[in-house]
Amino acid sequence: MSDMKLQITQVRSTIGCTEKQKATIKALGLGRPNYKVEKPDNPCTRGQIRVVEHLVKVEELS
Repeated sequence: MSDMKLQITQVRSTIGCTEKQKATIKALGLGRPNYKVEKPDNPCTRGQIRVVEHLVKVEELS
């Protein structure tokens, strides 16, 4: 799992979301719909994704 990366794409706006969800989006390096980032696949990142799973799309990269 250490060599894997995740491509995270924000697909929905944070308008109407809780402050925790907005902070998580910012911590992931996102901010607006269609922004993309690559993060390592680890439990910390997976936990952040779980908080905002309704706002993002996740793809696994090798």
